[in-house]
Amino acid sequence: MSPSATAQVQHNLRHLRVFLAVVDTCSVTKAAEICHLSQPAVTQALSKIERTLLTTLFTRTPHGLFVTPPGEILAKRVRRAFRYLDPALSELSPRLRIVATSSQLEALIAVRECQNFSLAAKKLGLAQPTVHRAITQFEQEAARPLFERTSYGIVATRTTQVLAQAARLAFLELRQAEADLAETVAEEAGRIVIGAMPLSRSFVLPRAIAEFRKLRPKTPIQVLEGPYTDLLAGLRRGEIDFLIGALRDPAPIGDVEQRQLFTDTLVVVAGRAHPLASNEKISVEELAFYPWIVGQTGTPIRRHFDALFDELGVRPASIIESSSLILMRELANRTDHLGCISYLQAQAELSRGLLVALPLDLRHTARPIGVTLRVNWLPTAAQEQFLNLVSTTEETS
Repeated sequence: MSPSATAQVQHNLRHLRVFLAVVDTCSVTKAAEICHLSQPAVTQALSKIERTLLTTLFTRTPHGLFVTPPGEILAKRVRRAFRYLDPALSELSPRLRIVATSSQLEALIAVRECQNFSLAAKKLGLAQPTVHRAITQFEQEAARPLFERTSYGIVATRTTQVLAQAARLAFLELRQAEADLAETVAEEAGRIVIGAMPLSRSFVLPRAIAEFRKLRPKTPIQVLEGPYTDLLAGLRRGEIDFLIGALRDPAPIGDVEQRQLFTDTLVVVAGRAHPLASNEKISVEELAFYPWIVGQTGTPIRRHFDALFDELGVRPASIIESSSLILMRELANRTDHLGCISYLQAQAELSRGLLVALPLDLRHTARPIGVTLRVNWLPTAAQEQFLNLVSTTEETS
């Protein structure tokens, strides 16, 4: 199958609707009636999809057209795509379900993100008038404005924001179809995009990726880092497949689900030459005298750290906010800074003697670690395989 096959199919939503009509009716004639097309037009649409995907979607018999296993795979993804897209299109105008094109929806997504026609055109690799024309035509069909022009840029209306999100997830389903179809011919396709919080980068992911590479040496893996809020937004937009790291209580929003893998506690670390490194007992009051490096306000680690001192009404005067283990290690070994971090994240540094764990009982800081997914997300075989490896990381460590 061509690497760009799904992208090409994606550009004719009407052909995909015709395809589903034939799957449901097993008849070109009935599908033509449902889609208000001629029979030759239906036949041509099916042939174009099959040529693009380099696969046979139907078995032709005297009794009708019957979907093949690859056809069933594609139909499942296309149905999921339209379940995202159609309610959002209908909210603007029922007619849009028939006339909206992928190009218009891609322009809408880009303008909503960039809040500027020129920047959106640059992002899509198109001329600015092309993007402007696509939005104008879409607004004419919807019989309402999609964006509000302000002094700060072009701001999407509420219904436009809903549609842009739905279109993103619909297009993702069509891209996932490429990987699903590749599995039927034992090819590697698609990719895995992981939103990685600090613990996962040093403990979970190295093991999981190493095992995954033995099974699938070619599947691209992208590991994205950043603040939790940014990673969560990327997950909800469909840019990230899943997040790995500390879970939130309660779950941050209703359209994601959290699956716990194991629990982790915090540890206070110091450099090998730190004045407290050889102490057998340490009080919280002593800790408050030293400078610290700890995660940003709002993170689970920072909440536990703040609570440690809040009970005594004291607070360290010097705090550096960072989740970087490398920075923590280097600073701790050059100065008297202490660090508060996930025990499993620091495990390798501790076992190699690069940091020292101070003798504090922090069992009360136990927190759930796991994966965060979009509700009703359907992974490809490769994505599911990777998640299974992540789930067994703690068992085999």
